[in-house]
Amino acid sequence: MSAAFMVRVAEESADREACFAVRKEVFVAEQGVPEDIEYDAYDAGAVHVLAVAEDGTPLGTGRLLYGEAAAAKNGGDPAVGSLGRLAVTRRARGLGVGAALVRAIEEAARARGLTAVDLHAQTHALGFYERLDYEAYGPEFPDAGIPHRAMRRVL
Repeated sequence: MSAAFMVRVAEESADREACFAVRKEVFVAEQGVPEDIEYDAYDAGAVHVLAVAEDGTPLGTGRLLYGEAAAAKNGGDPAVGSLGRLAVTRRARGLGVGAALVRAIEEAARARGLTAVDLHAQTHALGFYERLDYEAYGPEFPDAGIPHRAMRRVL
């Protein structure tokens, strides 16, 4: 696969559907996350980003929660966004898609005046986020039966 792709905010319903399809492929099918907890009430108000190949094939997605939704996830600070549901399809891994999605989410956070971004990283992905200047804090915890750590990057 070529490394040519683009990342955009998923404003059209077809793009949002593509985001949800990538999440289903990665989290539900590949990692065994129950579908009824993969999608939640936060999806409706989140900023979703989508990476697509030149031919339009969805490659990855992620979302940003901000305002009250993010404060509910990060301990009450509305100035901190919450990056979540970052997923890259198996065929697109290693092409820089994940990093591009994270940077697009950070840009959306800056545009909303946020000062930092928090996330809950699967422990196997800690190194990926550390390379993008995120710092882990707090103890390891399970989410959907998968070990995670909280991480933050000041913008």
